[in-house]
Amino acid sequence: MSAAHSFGGGVIGGVTAGSYSPVMRILHTADWHVGRLIRGRSRADEHRAVLAEIAAIAADERVDLVIVAGDLFDTAAPSAESERIVYAALLALAATGATVVVLAGNHDSDRRLQAVAPLLELGRVVTRPVFARPDQGGLVEVRARDGASTALVACLPFLSQRYVVRADELMSQDADRSSQQYAERVQRLLAALTTGFRHDTVNVVAAHAMVVGATIAGSERLAHTVFEYSISAAAFPVAAHYVALGHLHRPQRIAGPCPVHYSGSPLQLDFGEAGEDKSILIVDASPGRPARVTAVPLRAGRRLRVLHGTLGELRAVAGTTGADHLRVHLHEPLRVGLADDVRALFPCAVDVIVERSDDDPRAPGERPPNAERSPQELFAAYLDERGLADARLVDLFDELWTELADGLADGPADGRADAPPARLP
Repeated sequence: MSAAHSFGGGVIGGVTAGSYSPVMRILHTADWHVGRLIRGRSRADEHRAVLAEIAAIAADERVDLVIVAGDLFDTAAPSAESERIVYAALLALAATGATVVVLAGNHDSDRRLQAVAPLLELGRVVTRPVFARPDQGGLVEVRARDGASTALVACLPFLSQRYVVRADELMSQDADRSSQQYAERVQRLLAALTTGFRHDTVNVVAAHAMVVGATIAGSERLAHTVFEYSISAAAFPVAAHYVALGHLHRPQRIAGPCPVHYSGSPLQLDFGEAGEDKSILIVDASPGRPARVTAVPLRAGRRLRVLHGTLGELRAVAGTTGADHLRVHLHEPLRVGLADDVRALFPCAVDVIVERSDDDPRAPGERPPNAERSPQELFAAYLDERGLADARLVDLFDELWTELADGLADGPADGRADAPPARLP
């Protein structure tokens, strides 16, 4: 592996780099989520940059096989721009000389991927949008670029509970039983897919799935990461040299009978991932030997950062956050224009959250009954009790109230003589 991209590699099974001669080199990535916005702001340029970086790594490392383990898109109905980004990235990966194997994730439309599959396969991009029998495309054979080795890739795209467990069973039995059936049936599907693994091939499972014991990042679709959709790592066969997972955005290794890894997302997708390093995985494997898995860091894309402090404290760090997307927790009394003041200091702030202090409650004190106070006085008292006192807001309320009162005093808009007289609330 080139020095330019070598980073924190772990050696599986105690095989050292000096005694290891890789035969099949695999690049594992997943969860691109192209089309994902951050508080309404596009991240298209970031996705273009990080996917170009991944293609450059694939070329530099001369990988034989690229696995994209699902969730290429953020939505099943992606924009034309998102489709251009994804398909260009897949072809760029294939242009490095590698064979690219792509699964559908729970965010992807299997029908859209099926529609473009014939065109992508002309460019050495193999798509597996839906589950298929081993003899009907579920087990993909890939030759190394030098022709000296072969990999068998068992493809398990995302399977919903309704797909795996029949609808009538979901309706007639409790959730625990349905979850157990889901795990058992997916394990049987995996067993069927991997029966063709051989001793003279590099055997790989590519799956978009939730595996028990994994840690979520917080930016995943939680409805599909709960235990109703989970499987045990024991479902993966001992004969597999490597299991390439997608679905969870935090890179991690899962304890199992063989090396099981989530590559994680290439960008920090939400603030639950703030401060998390992103990477792809390079896997070197050969028949009869443990796989060597190395994380290669990704530098492209804007990082997410969380700031805390008063306005004064935040002014002290203004100008030091670069182009990072920011979530700012502000410790100040609420007032009109506070968020604008923060964004003036940090144009890249996408979230401004004002944290109220619970140790300074507003005591209502003695006050006249509501019936004896004007609407303006009631509104001012309401703001004061909640720590929102701001003369400009009171003036705006007074102006709106006056306009409302003047309009009602002019009589009904339709001019009917029998309309009841206007009454102020």
